[in-house]
Amino acid sequence: MATAHILVGAGEQSKAPIIRHITRADLLDALKLGLDDFTAMPSHAVFLCVIYPLLGLLLVSITLGDAMMPLAFPLVAGFALIGPLAAIGLYELSRRREAGLDTALSRAFDVFRSPSLGAIVALGVLLMVIFLVWLAVAEAIYVANFGYREPASVQQFAKDVIGTAAGWRMIIEGVGIGFLFAVVVLAISAVSFPLLLDRDVGAAVAALTSVRAIAANPFAMALWGLIVAVLLVIGSLPFFLGLTVVMPLLGHATWHLYRKIVEPDPQSQAVSRPPSRSHRSAADFPAALFPSR
Repeated sequence: MATAHILVGAGEQSKAPIIRHITRADLLDALKLGLDDFTAMPSHAVFLCVIYPLLGLLLVSITLGDAMMPLAFPLVAGFALIGPLAAIGLYELSRRREAGLDTALSRAFDVFRSPSLGAIVALGVLLMVIFLVWLAVAEAIYVANFGYREPASVQQFAKDVIGTAAGWRMIIEGVGIGFLFAVVVLAISAVSFPLLLDRDVGAAVAALTSVRAIAANPFAMALWGLIVAVLLVIGSLPFFLGLTVVMPLLGHATWHLYRKIVEPDPQSQAVSRPPSRSHRSAADFPAALFPSR
């Protein structure tokens, strides 16, 4: 039963989410709304994303050794493959702000109390597996072009990559195959994590809904993927520090993009609104503390 719930969610929410068609204007509006969320909650977003550039720096420092040098770029580029999981706290903050709920910093961790936590973990593990497979493929590409020898130095490695036919062949193969990995991740995670925060539909339904969203909006979602890639490259300079702005922007914008693509569920919207509170006068104290009042 637990496995079934992780895959397909609650039984009463088995109806497939309805997909909308979006345009380029919707992408720009999602970015605008994401920026509005970031400006309204800057301390939250920076706190949640500060680990992202620090981890990126750690990965680069690990690869400074000669043996791991060929994996430096694949590690940095492939780290974007788990970006949708890293930004899940941002989706939660945007969801709460949209619903008029408390957006205090601690609320970002309400994800761990979500009914869909098992499905979120399952999709996160899938992204991590894809990330590790990408690293293995990237290493295989290097070995196929340069063999098992270790680079003599950073300068020599750069010269081999830029100044030899094998180096350019490795670049073309790596970029081409890396693009395929990025397409796969975009297909299964474009709206899946926001959907799981919004509804208890299960990992399989969320991933399938994301694929359906891509299929229904191929050009718009291809443009979205390009926007994400360009912003991540810009945010990586210098030393990944720009990601403290880019990641919050993309995280919040992804939530609003989800809202534009997937038809809202009235039941989900109803339960996400805070309960109304009647006005209480100071004269009611302390009787107002009791439920009967």
